Amino acid sequence: MRALYSLLAYAFLVLLVLLGVGVAGLDYLFGVIIPYAAIAIFLAGFVYRILKWAKSPVPFRIPTTCGQQKSLDWIKSSKLESPHSSLGVIGRMALEVLFFRSLFRNTKTSLKDGPKLVYGPTKWLWIGSLAFHWSFLIILIRHLRFFTEPVPYVITLAEHLDGFFQVGLPIVLLTDLIIVAALTFLVLRRLYDAKLRYISLPADYFPLFMILGIAISGILLRYFTKTDIVAAKQLAIGIVTFSPIVPEGLGVMFFIHLFSVSVLFAYFPISKLMHMGGVFLSPTRNLANNNRMKRHVNPWDYPVKLHTYEEYEDEFRDVMKAADLPLEKDS
Repeated sequence: MRALYSLLAYAFLVLLVLLGVGVAGLDYLFGVIIPYAAIAIFLAGFVYRILKWAKSPVPFRIPTTCGQQKSLDWIKSSKLESPHSSLGVIGRMALEVLFFRSLFRNTKTSLKDGPKLVYGPTKWLWIGSLAFHWSFLIILIRHLRFFTEPVPYVITLAEHLDGFFQVGLPIVLLTDLIIVAALTFLVLRRLYDAKLRYISLPADYFPLFMILGIAISGILLRYFTKTDIVAAKQLAIGIVTFSPIVPEGLGVMFFIHLFSVSVLFAYFPISKLMHMGGVFLSPTRNLANNNRMKRHVNPWDYPVKLHTYEEYEDEFRDVMKAADLPLEKDS
């Protein structure tokens, strides 16, 4: 039911576009005003969340490690698993962000006959997540051609590599197929696994359906409905140069695609998607494990009046003696 609610929520958003653009003719609202509002919400919300996390005090070194810590010179340390320097932390973060190092080593538990608690790998989850994130990144880079004139060589190169096999006309792009397959796998995984389905919330399903809708609508625009590319770029250039116009010939499917992207941008700062920025501020990831090399003093420490045991015994000597408790000094 949670997945169904999320799917119905996205269907409602599509219905809004169909009624707003297809019936009421509110092209300017869905083509200019809503994208501007979504960008403003995204930027303000993203900056607010990052600043809020950055202000959180971290008085202790709490990096999550699984390798040998740096200690004596004759003991070989693990520079990436348990980095003791800033360079090692950068390398570890690069593996985490670009290749999902922690997810690669993730395990799952299940009950087998016996009953036995069995641990197993989750490499399919790692592959699906990696395929989705990298495809999404390449698609975003490709779309920058709509916002730039002339188009930088890096963007053109990314598009050529994406369509390397040159199948069909227009050329079928690999990331279009990969992102739909990866998102479908991630959705079905939540629906198929009873344990995962039990803990999944609408907030877990909604972004998946939203991004899947964006991918499918983009595929329909490229290969089937064939929107006016020149008009789409004219709208995009107008938005980034703050001189927006809504040209003719875009079609309802284009506005469904654009509105879905706008909703995703506005939803981003209040969702779990903020892990994109939060991973860089996680003290379990961005701190060097140098506790044996350097003394870290808690910055919150302040002078406290101590009450030593000798003073305690002097204060309660008579009571302790009456209770026949052992004393350090008899008098």
